[in-house]
Amino acid sequence: MNSEEQQFLNDLDKRLWNAADRLRSNVNPSDYMHVVLGLVFLKYVSDAFQERRADLQAAFSNPEHDYYLGPDAGDLLDQELEARDYYLEKNVFWVPALARWDFIRSNAKVLNGTVLQVKNGKTFDYEFKSIGRLLDDALEAVEKDNPKLKGVLDKSYARWRVDDALPGLIDAFSDVPFNHGSLKAKDILGHVYEYFLGEFSIAAGKRGGEFYTPKSIVSLIVEMLQPYQGRVYDPCCGSGGFFVQSERFVEEHGGKVGQISIYGQEANPTTWRLASMNMAIRGLDFDFGKEPASTYTRAQHPDLRADFIMANPPFNMKAWKDGVKDDDVRWKYGVPPDGNANFAWMQHMIHHLAPHGSMALLLANGSMSSSTSNEGEIRKAIVEADLVECMVALPGQLFTNTQIPACIWFLTKSKAARGSGNSAWKDRQGQTLFIDARNLGYMKDRVLRDFKPEDVARVANTFHAWKRGEAVDEPGYAKAATLADIRAHDHVLTPGRYVGAAAQEDDGEPFDQKMARLTATLSEQFAESARLEAAIRHNLAGLGYPLQPPGPAQG
Repeated sequence: MNSEEQQFLNDLDKRLWNAADRLRSNVNPSDYMHVVLGLVFLKYVSDAFQERRADLQAAFSNPEHDYYLGPDAGDLLDQELEARDYYLEKNVFWVPALARWDFIRSNAKVLNGTVLQVKNGKTFDYEFKSIGRLLDDALEAVEKDNPKLKGVLDKSYARWRVDDALPGLIDAFSDVPFNHGSLKAKDILGHVYEYFLGEFSIAAGKRGGEFYTPKSIVSLIVEMLQPYQGRVYDPCCGSGGFFVQSERFVEEHGGKVGQISIYGQEANPTTWRLASMNMAIRGLDFDFGKEPASTYTRAQHPDLRADFIMANPPFNMKAWKDGVKDDDVRWKYGVPPDGNANFAWMQHMIHHLAPHGSMALLLANGSMSSSTSNEGEIRKAIVEADLVECMVALPGQLFTNTQIPACIWFLTKSKAARGSGNSAWKDRQGQTLFIDARNLGYMKDRVLRDFKPEDVARVANTFHAWKRGEAVDEPGYAKAATLADIRAHDHVLTPGRYVGAAAQEDDGEPFDQKMARLTATLSEQFAESARLEAAIRHNLAGLGYPLQPPGPAQG
């Protein structure tokens, strides 16, 4: 993506956000997000359908194409354009005529009770009752014709009672060119969806963090793990940010998205739908299980062994253990405490790792040092099993939903040498890399901190260089430690314990000269302090408020 295309997306973000913001006075804050994102989704599936339809029409009319129908196709052309298999073969959702954007836009302002003609293979009558009801029926029709979307779409527009605001919002989305330069509908609408998720997350505060992980943190984890191909799993996937970034990573490195298989699970029904829509907009094949469900008690992928696992679970989650037994096969390294799910998440992920799999897990900083309620023993067992590959300490204020300091655990089932080329990893058994990234990043506003692309690149490059066997130790930032080093620190994994303090630059001034200069400056400051004190005492005495002399020093 070039700078001009990026500027186009930035301008589009603001334009659509301002258009959507008109809804605020018409809809409850809790529903606002779903009103907007439902329209984004409907616009995407319709645009993708029409794009495929145009390609098919060209193919049917091209004598050199395998799909050529001949010079006298006539009614056959219309029939073939409505054949679903042509769309499904390109992973394009079938969109019935009722749900096609042109139909919705052209009828958004008709009078209630109007009977509309809908041509969907056959022509049928549709009584328009309201624009909200039409959108609900359109989404219902899309779900019915695409089993992958069953239970995913929020069909509540009639209930939300936003009919007055919807036509204007539909017009706003309709007037945007969803093709620009090299950007296609999938790229543009996917970007819009992600942007809106981020904005809604900020607006929702603590609740927003339930479905959204900051983009830069997701990018950092993906860049470090490098999920080129294989099974990618997130047991608490939120809105699917890790999968989106994995897709982007594969494409940027010349791979094919079809080389990764996406598996996720999410307990919150609303967030589960957001994630499914996010994947659908990007044309990604995914498996989020049959339903939203607890990862602990109703695992949707019990037999999965993933090559890459990435997750940002709720920090220090309490009351998680109902229905989970102490002898659960996942608790290989110790039974997690009832009052904190940190090591339950970690062991669940380890359990689902393939023999050469790697994982990244965002947790509160306490996970690196806590020794209460068996946590210290679990951490020790995991360290002694040589699973911990890298620990990254993060800056504060990165998250919208919590101010708790966080870190990233990188674990792997195998530190043995493997790979080739730039990904030829050396044998790292018995070693762990510690990175202190607390001083990286910048304040994007008064509340939130963020990483710059160069910050992400620095941490990821350090990790990869270490895996290649290069020396990366840098005081105050990075340190490759041995298992013996970690034992000496009682299996505490806080990077600051290992990286030490940053080296101070020598200014070249001899010590004796520096001390003479500093003491002279200090003497001048003391003298100035005494002068100011005398002046203040004199002035206060003149006003009739003399200060008492200081009493004798107490020994």
